[in-house]
Amino acid sequence: MSKKWMAIASALMAALIIGGCGSDNDKASSDEKPKASEEKKDTEKKKADEDMKKDEDTKKDEKKEEAEETSAESGANEFPDLISYMEKETQAKANVLFEADEPQVQEYDDVSVSLDAYTLVELKGISADHKIPFNDETDGGVILAQYTVKNSSDEDVYYMPSLYMNFTGASKSYNDYRYLLPEDKKLTAMLSPSDDYVLKAGETKTGYYTYPMGKADLEKAMDASTAAIDVQAPHTKKGDLGSTMGDKGRFTVNLSEKGAEKTKADAKFYPDRVTKENMGDKKMLDEKQGIGKTEKLEKVNVTLDGYQITEFTPNSDEAPRFENFKNGIILVTVKYELDNKGSDDLSLSSTRSKLTVNDGSQYTLAENMLLDYGNDDIVKAGEKGELIQIYVLDKEQYDKILKDKGMEAEVGPLANTEYADVSAGKNVTFKLK
Repeated sequence: MSKKWMAIASALMAALIIGGCGSDNDKASSDEKPKASEEKKDTEKKKADEDMKKDEDTKKDEKKEEAEETSAESGANEFPDLISYMEKETQAKANVLFEADEPQVQEYDDVSVSLDAYTLVELKGISADHKIPFNDETDGGVILAQYTVKNSSDEDVYYMPSLYMNFTGASKSYNDYRYLLPEDKKLTAMLSPSDDYVLKAGETKTGYYTYPMGKADLEKAMDASTAAIDVQAPHTKKGDLGSTMGDKGRFTVNLSEKGAEKTKADAKFYPDRVTKENMGDKKMLDEKQGIGKTEKLEKVNVTLDGYQITEFTPNSDEAPRFENFKNGIILVTVKYELDNKGSDDLSLSSTRSKLTVNDGSQYTLAENMLLDYGNDDIVKAGEKGELIQIYVLDKEQYDKILKDKGMEAEVGPLANTEYADVSAGKNVTFKLK
C-alpha cells in the first residue's frame, strides 16, 4: 500500500475511534442527566418544604402576636377591678398568689380560642351565700381567666364556652361559676344559649371565667403546681356536634413558679398523655430526633420522626396505675408523621403498634391508656398528621439488658374511623437502636 493510502487509512481509523469514544461519552452524559435532574428535583422539593415550614412558623408567630395584642387591648389590666368585685361579692379578703399573661392559642382554621391571661387569687372569709362552689369552706381560691374567641372567617360559627379545668388530685372537674363577676364581663354571657352561641363572621369576643375551689382543693392545686384546661372546638352548624372544626385542645395553667419551671422543663418531651396531664416526672435517658426515615404502608407514608426514652416517676395519684412495675418505669415514646394519600380518614386511637426489644426476642404493645387520642383524633384523607406511640418497660430489665440491645418499633395495621383495616393487614418496622 502506498504511503498516501496508509495515511488515509490511519486517519479513518482515528476518526472511528474518536467517534466511538464520543458515543460512549454521550451515553454517559445521557445517563447522568436523569440523575442530575433527580438531584435538582430533590433540592427543589427540600427548599419548597423548608419554605412551607417557614411560612407556617411565620403564621404561628403572627397568630401569637395577634393574641398578645388582643390581650393587651382587651383588658388584662381589668383583673384588679374584677378581684375587687369578687371581694365585695363574697365579703372575703383577696390575695394574689400567682399570675401569668403570656397568651396560649388554639387554632381552628380561621377561628381561634386564646387564653390571654390568668391569675390565682386566695380568698379568706367567704360569706355563706357563696360557700357552695368553695366546697362549703370559708377559705379557698379562684383562678380568674381571660379568654378571647375570634372568628376571622366570612361565615358565622358557633362556640359554646365549656372550658373545664383539672389538676392532679382534684376532687372534680372545674367549670365557670358565673356569680363572681359582673354580667357584662362573663364569656358565658357573651356566648350564650339565648343567642345560639353564635360568633358572627369577623367577630371577636373577650370575656372572663372563674374557677372557684375550697381551701383543701386549693392546697392540692398548689401541690400539683399546674392545671390543664380542655378547649372544645367551634362548630360550623348550629346545634350540630358533627360539624366540629377540629380536635379539642388544651391550655396549661401554672399555679406557682415551681409549676412554670416544670412546664418549661417538660416542653422538651413528646406530648404523650403522661406529659400533657402531668402524671409525674420524666428524666431523659436517650433520644434521637429528626430521623426522617419513611416507609410506605399501602396508601400512607409513615415517617419516623424520632424517639425518647425516659425514666418515669408517677405522682401519688397515678402510682396505682403502675403498681405492677416494682423495679421502676421506663417509657419509650415514638413520634411519627402520617402522610395520608388514601381516600379514608385514619383513626389515631385505632392504630396498632408494638416495640420489639432485646434483639427481637421480646416485645410489648403500645400503651393506649397513656395516649391522649379519642374517636375524634384523625388524619384526614389527603392530609398529614402526627402520631405518638408509647411503650412501658421495666427499669431494672432495661438497665441490665435492654439498653444495650437492639430495639425496633412496628406500626400497623392502620384503621379508618369505622375501625376497618386500610393497610391490608400489613405493618412497617423502624430500627430505633
